[in-house]
Formats: sequence, C-alpha cells, structure tokens
Amino acid sequence: MSCNGCRVLRKGCSEDCMLRDCLTWIQNPQAQANATVFVTKFFGRATLMSFLSPVHPNQRSCLFQSLMYEAVGRTINPVNGAVGLLWTGKWQFCQLGVEQVLRGNGGALTALPDQLLGVDHDSSSIHHQYHQQQSGLMSYSRVVKNQAEKQRAGTHESEESESSTLGSRTRTEDCSYVYANSQTQRNQLLTLFL
Repeated sequence: MSCNGCRVLRKGCSEDCMLRDCLTWIQNPQAQANATVFVTKFFGRATLMSFLSPVHPNQRSCLFQSLMYEAVGRTINPVNGAVGLLWTGKWQFCQLGVEQVLRGNGGALTALPDQLLGVDHDSSSIHHQYHQQQSGLMSYSRVVKNQAEKQRAGTHESEESESSTLGSRTRTEDCSYVYANSQTQRNQLLTLFL
C-alpha cells in the first residue's frame, strides 16, 4: 500500500520508501499529505529525495521535520528563515505556520511585515555597515581619480595606461585607499580590479 507522501506525489511506493520513514512524526494521514506537498513545493521533489537518500532511515523523520520548519521559516521570513525567527524571538510564528500547513492551510502562509520581524532599517547594524562601505568606496574613487589626473598631467603620451570606471592610471602606479575613518594605506593592486 502506498504511503501518504507517495500517494500525494503520485509516485510509486515500496517497502523501503524514503517518505514513509519521514512522516512517522505526523499522526493524521491528511496532515502527512499536506506536509509532503508543502515541503515538495518548496524544495522540489528531486531535491527533497536527494536530501533524504543519504540519511539513515531512523533519522529521516527528524530531517523531514527540520526541512518542514525551514520551508515554513523561509516562507514567513525569506531572508533568515527558521533560524532568523528563532534568533529574533519570533519562533512562535514558525510553529504556528507548521500547524497551519499540517491543517492544510499552507498556501495561506505569507511573509511577515518587517515590523513584526523586528527589523528596523534605520538602526540596523547591517544597514550601517553598508553605508560605511559605500562612503569608503566613494572616497577611494575620488582619490584614484585625483591621482590619475595628477599622473596624466605629469606623464608622457607614450606611457601605457588603463581606464576603468574609477578613473585612469598607469601600470606602475601605487593606489592609495582612504577609508571612511580617514586611515590611509598604500597597496599595489592587480589591474584586474581597476
């Protein structure tokens, strides 16, 4: 007889079926079918089977449960998934999502708004780091452009030069980096990056 996972996927089932082992933690046959459909839609049938095949049969139900929580977590919080929900103290949303999937309402899951996830775009450390990097790149761009203009004024036309979106420079010239915190370093760059 076909297990509920194979029945829903319209796949042939055997005694050593991988999905049969995965669904032992779910008691209700319809909930088993709902969980299989949701996880398969999220990861894909071939990917799900490739995740399950190397795992020992007595550990497949734990893996399937973990994949189920990750699929629900990624649906609710697309950036950080289940780990992000756990990390921000919003694990109850993931648990409620899994219960909703098992009841058959998995299609109703949507991403939570940033306010519920606790994301504050103005004070986020990632947002702050991004702006620091951007200002550092702009400072670097200005320094390279100024150096290139000085070099062009003092170089001969026969000397080989390169152009890039950051400016022009000769092959033998050193670049100087000016970071957002006003520290200066001298490095020789590969021409690949200019």
